[in-house]
Amino acid sequence: MQATEEHHVLIIGCGFGGLEAARALADEDGVRITLVDRSNHHLFQPLLYQVATGGLSAPSIAAPIRHMLRKQRNATVLMAEVVSIDKDARCVLLADGQRIDYDSLIVASGATHSYFGNDQWAEHAPGLKTLDDAFKLRAKVLLAFEQAELAADAAAREPWLTFVVIGAGPTGVEMAGTMAEIARHTLKNEFRRIDPARAQVLLLEGSDRVLQAFKPDLSQKAAQQLAALGVQVRCGAKVVAIDAEGVEVEEAGQRLCIPSRTVVWAAGVAASPLGRCLGVPVDRAGRVIVGPDLSIPGHPEVCVVGDLAAAQSHERDGTTKPVPGVSPGAKQMGRLAAANIVARLHGKPPEAFRYTDYGALATIGRSAAVADLGAVRFSGLPAWLFWLFVHIYFLIGFRNRFVVMMDWATSYFSFQRHARVIAEQARQGQDIGVQSSTKVPSGQRT
Repeated sequence: MQATEEHHVLIIGCGFGGLEAARALADEDGVRITLVDRSNHHLFQPLLYQVATGGLSAPSIAAPIRHMLRKQRNATVLMAEVVSIDKDARCVLLADGQRIDYDSLIVASGATHSYFGNDQWAEHAPGLKTLDDAFKLRAKVLLAFEQAELAADAAAREPWLTFVVIGAGPTGVEMAGTMAEIARHTLKNEFRRIDPARAQVLLLEGSDRVLQAFKPDLSQKAAQQLAALGVQVRCGAKVVAIDAEGVEVEEAGQRLCIPSRTVVWAAGVAASPLGRCLGVPVDRAGRVIVGPDLSIPGHPEVCVVGDLAAAQSHERDGTTKPVPGVSPGAKQMGRLAAANIVARLHGKPPEAFRYTDYGALATIGRSAAVADLGAVRFSGLPAWLFWLFVHIYFLIGFRNRFVVMMDWATSYFSFQRHARVIAEQARQGQDIGVQSSTKVPSGQRT
């Protein structure tokens, strides 16, 4: 009977925004929380590429949700998928048909890959959003070297030793730099028929520079550091087709094909489809256009946070500016959504969201990174050390911090990446792709 008298807050998604909202409501009397997520773990996405490239194991950047909230007695965790939201009836429907009623709703279901209307590219150019994505991509990268070792001649090896990363944002830059390090350092002396250092890593960007979100001087320094690692940066290269044989790009008014068996998509994201279930305006990326207090029009009890929200930061001088899709923004939105729920319970007006910008960081490779902290901008080894400190600090749990610190220290001095095991299931799936992709000889594509 007591449960019906409590204010029920339903949180969809346990990313940075959802987790922060749940924690912010931990000590609120008269509030009970139900947190629903499709997976059983919270993922530290900024380091996901490290799992994809064998630098870290999955438990180093992921933690079970139940364990994280085990001491929060007002929180119930459900591993389930929400398929629809009825905001008028104040309920959601799960994939198994179960209905969950709520008094307040926080939607933090995040984002997914966007192929700009070319969803068929996903099969050949996987993105990186989940642990499953990371495992598949790691197997794809490592198996490319194995297939090159098996190839009969240099012409057959070339597509296997050509790695293409599409999109030069932080994820693309990090992936490209790390893949170059794997080829030139990690796999050194491990093969007999191929030289991994001869592998080509191409970073394709449609705009005129890498890391568009950074200042031009830092973009230039990032491009220089990428080149020093052996990455071929090609700006102004628009991708027009992707298939099992490689990538077709339009560059300087000409179309050309890049034979490659390993293509990574880091060019765009789209909001979770769940946002459209709310029946309110969304932007071109599918993000829900929220009000100053992060609620949706006509329903103050429904808040949208994180990558799913097209939110504005309401500055003290009365101006507004878009909130970037980064983890600090999601955390701050989660905290404000929780605070506004409590405010309404006590009859107080909600607050407008104001984003605190802590700057931007992007790592490129060993001792290479760029940092933009507003008034201070720097690159190279100092930026890389700062990047290490920040990411270790924000990892969930002491064990994760300790494990990552030890793994990175070992990798730095030994050049090794020990999480390079390929699961048999992943290998079988890749072998199927190899058989189907050999129907057209790579020599016919130039």
